[in-house]
Amino acid sequence: MVVSYHEEQPHRKPMEEHEQTGITSTTSTSFIDEQEQEEALIALVNHRCRQVKNLLDQLKKAEEKYRNSKSKLALFQGKKNGSLLDAGKTKHGSNSLIRKNETPSKILHQSKAQHFNPKTSQCIQLPDSAKALINYNAGANLTQRFPIELDNKGTKRKYEIKEQKYLVSLIGTSSSARSVNCQMTSSIPSLHKKRLRSLALCPLNDQHFVTSALDGVIRLWEVQSRGLGARLLSTTDCASAEQKRWPEDIAWHPEGKSLFSVYSADSPDSQVSVTNFKDGERSGQVNFLQDKPHVKGAINSIVFLPWEYSSFVTAGTDHTVMLWSENDEKKWKSEPLHRNIHTSAVMGVAGVQHKKIVLSVGQDKRILGYNAHVGRQDFIHQVDSKCLSILPNPVDFNLFMVQTGTREKQLRLFDIRLKLKEVHAFGWKQERRDTQSALVNQDWSPNGLYITSGSDDPLIHIFDIRYNGHEPSQSIKAHQKRVFRAMWHHSRPLLISISSDSNIGFHKRVQ
Repeated sequence: MVVSYHEEQPHRKPMEEHEQTGITSTTSTSFIDEQEQEEALIALVNHRCRQVKNLLDQLKKAEEKYRNSKSKLALFQGKKNGSLLDAGKTKHGSNSLIRKNETPSKILHQSKAQHFNPKTSQCIQLPDSAKALINYNAGANLTQRFPIELDNKGTKRKYEIKEQKYLVSLIGTSSSARSVNCQMTSSIPSLHKKRLRSLALCPLNDQHFVTSALDGVIRLWEVQSRGLGARLLSTTDCASAEQKRWPEDIAWHPEGKSLFSVYSADSPDSQVSVTNFKDGERSGQVNFLQDKPHVKGAINSIVFLPWEYSSFVTAGTDHTVMLWSENDEKKWKSEPLHRNIHTSAVMGVAGVQHKKIVLSVGQDKRILGYNAHVGRQDFIHQVDSKCLSILPNPVDFNLFMVQTGTREKQLRLFDIRLKLKEVHAFGWKQERRDTQSALVNQDWSPNGLYITSGSDDPLIHIFDIRYNGHEPSQSIKAHQKRVFRAMWHHSRPLLISISSDSNIGFHKRVQ
């Protein structure tokens, strides 16, 4: 058949319109990418400012100790050789390590003063070394504080800006799951008198972790060198003053020197406590905050916001999410972030760093995104089952996991950019109970590719997000009773778990 030129014309216009639409879509996508890059840059600059301010505060304290030690040494040596400076000149000449009118902070200020104003906490100009860290590509354009190495003793972790990796595109792409190879397992008694409740790894010192239990006691532990046991460092009674309530949830301060605990709002007791740990002391110092903003029920979750060291949020049975901030007088004050958007108990809460959005989930089956920067609801999503907890991915900041009560579909993955769409789901068959317990929690691996979950069976289930199936890629028989949680050690090939059998488990991965 021969088609005339006039018969072809009606088909060309829609094609041209489609091409124009494609150009518009591409332009829109490019604009969104630029916005995300700008948000990433702002997050990086703000983080660097806070990091430098924190280091300056630490330096100020170190400088005071330096001057004190210097004065004592001068007093001691002055009895024999005159002043410390004269003795230094006699022994070392002009190359003495202690020079007059020079302190460590002056050295720092000479190199940093043109970039940071400690009084205003604002960056004036980024140094070239900081600019060099901001090298974007299509697959990684966001940054976050992340541990990368250990000191000579293998304890203190250094923090550095690390680029985000987009993992969402890897979800469900493999037909086979990859094993983690946990071949060595041991356990020690927790020494708690009642059932274990929480486990938290220190963000600053990799070898330290804490456990809490229904006896109201918090124990600080240190992982042994081989990674198959731990040594008890301190025991602190953190039960509330009047009702002797135990901590419902715990969270380390990002600086790693204190632990925050939340309680119940059903009594006149304080709702939040702060436990300060000091090296060498067998017991921490507990201080209870004065504010009591929640009106009833248990406070189910406490999380520090990833974009601000001096702020954390709490989620309560009273349908409320509270924002706590530290003022200039070093006192913690609370205010409602939102009330009654949830119609039932709020079970979990988390922060999304690059968007300053606070995520919350509840027994009302809702997943809520609240923009803390502008003070309004960003999105709300309803699922088919009650939500028990929420956990952001440590590498891909757009990815987060929600624990639900649906059997064989307990863990749901979401991309915050899609807001209302579930990316994938994992789960397991429960043999001992028909319902999912809110006491069972999960944890992401440091590389963001695996999820561990406790269970009632009692097993540790491990899920590979790249696997297109829904069942665990591996299950470890770890305890005699229900496993509450299994957490990944940040620098060792190790999983640490707690169970209602009152033991702490150590599961070494073979690499």
